[in-house]
This record gives sequence, structure tokens and C-alpha cells, in this order.
Amino acid sequence: MIPLPKLSNPALQAFELVGIRYLEDLQKFSQKEILALHGVGPKTIRMLAPAMKAHNIAFKK
Repeated sequence: MIPLPKLSNPALQAFELVGIRYLEDLQKFSQKEILALHGVGPKTIRMLAPAMKAHNIAFKK
């Protein structure tokens, strides 16, 4: 399991509430669903993108 990159506490708390603990967990969600979480914004997506790309992980379509 690949750990999440360093993110803000609100984003980490939002992820915890929906069961996202590892980078691979993001595959279960679309980018729109992630952005809809309270505490998650475009900056979080920008921080996730390089790690996701490096591990060939993508958001659900």
C-alpha cells in the first residue's frame, strides 16, 4: 500500500471519513467526488497528481 503524500489536516480528515487511507484507495472515486468532500480543494488534487501519476493510479471515470 502506498501512503498518501503530505496533505492538509482537513483533507486527511475528509479522506478518513470516506475510507481513503492509501493512494490506491483514490481509484474508487472520481475527481469530482473527491473535490466534493469538505476540506478538499484544487490544491489537494494538485498535491495528489504527481504521486498518482508516478504509481499509475487514476481517479475513477
